[in-house]
Amino acid sequence: MSRILLGVSAGIAAYKAIDLASKLTQRGDEVRTLLTPHALNFLTPLSFRAVTRQPVYTDTFEEDPEYKPGHVSLSEWPDVLVVAPATADLIARIAAGLGDNILTVTLIAFEKPVIVAPAMNDRMWAHPFVRRNIEALRKIGYHILEPGIGHLACGSMGPGRLPETPELIAAIDAALKGQKP
Repeated sequence: MSRILLGVSAGIAAYKAIDLASKLTQRGDEVRTLLTPHALNFLTPLSFRAVTRQPVYTDTFEEDPEYKPGHVSLSEWPDVLVVAPATADLIARIAAGLGDNILTVTLIAFEKPVIVAPAMNDRMWAHPFVRRNIEALRKIGYHILEPGIGHLACGSMGPGRLPETPELIAAIDAALKGQKP
């Protein structure tokens, strides 16, 4: 059993994170979820709590029962932190070192493997700012999954789809074994 912290940002692909959390829980992993403020426009904490039977965090200033700041205790708990989906906005925040929500501030304090699964419009994925930010994350040791290619929510075709659940789980397993996903 592994302890997995799942960070979810705002984007239409966020609904797939519920399936990921469910499948990980079904196989015996303990999954806790961090939702960015904008992710709450797409999902509710109850969805994740229902499939994981674990706490869901949405606020940087929530305290845990041990009276530690949430982002500090959260950064110490998991074996791996997975960001799925990672929007262009969130990737930019992480690359800039911003700690302006529960997910970004936890990432700053986190010292174990991080997997980032981008999901966005194909033109956004190709933009030089996004490419620069992705490279910045790679340079600090984050594992970046390539987005899938196919039909996107905006109606276009191309790279930008959140990788499917089996691919995300394979990347998590590789990172837990110390391998590159």
